Amino acid sequence: MLKIKNLHVSIDGIVILKGIDLEINKGEIHAIMGPNGAGKSTLARVLAGDPAYEILSGEVIYEGKNILELDPEERAHLGLFIGFQYPVEIPGINNVKFLHAAHSAKRKALGEEPLSDEKFLSYLKEKLEALEMKEDFLDRNLNEGFSGGEKKRNEILQMAVLEPMMAILDETDSGLDIDAMRIVACGVKRLLTPEKGLLLITHYQRLLDYIRPQFVHIMMDGQIVKQGGAELAHVLEEKGYDWLVPKEELV
Repeated sequence: MLKIKNLHVSIDGIVILKGIDLEINKGEIHAIMGPNGAGKSTLARVLAGDPAYEILSGEVIYEGKNILELDPEERAHLGLFIGFQYPVEIPGINNVKFLHAAHSAKRKALGEEPLSDEKFLSYLKEKLEALEMKEDFLDRNLNEGFSGGEKKRNEILQMAVLEPMMAILDETDSGLDIDAMRIVACGVKRLLTPEKGLLLITHYQRLLDYIRPQFVHIMMDGQIVKQGGAELAHVLEEKGYDWLVPKEELV
């Protein structure tokens, strides 16, 4: 479904990703963990198509296509969704209008007619109900004045509306208290199906108590230095990152 091959990336002349290899198949949940500066968010931004980063070498194959050659909009239309650590506030842009525009763009890309305002509102309310969100989200401007938890829940609503096949969530648990994290995690789990893939990027093991991955990858200094099952996150919680070193330093 998603295959990253020997990916090297730099920004402003500084190499950040130093040979990332990762494969995610349908129905799989993967987690990438690592300290600040490890390159986790860089990976998310590169997958999203952030033009600030320079691809030095490698490929990112999604559904048979090298998406590094595609614009961000084209990646989204293929079914790739990126949830960022700090969702952007956009004053003056109504949440419903934004979601309708995004949904319509995806349908057009698939050769389908956009839903009418009435049908889309009905569709949107179904998503709100499934995520146990209040309708007052719809009348607010995009993330404007939202708390950290509300921004993350609104992002999960966007994910629900767009129905991506592959979601990459960058530190969704950042800034959330226990209750907000539980609500957001439950919303994510409701959207998962055996046909979809999920990549969670996080500092801490606590999110993985709610969304249990089959595979955990530890990233340090732009490399994946260790991989394992869900139990690896618990080991990391106990030992921290000091017991790990980049793979090029391993004997």
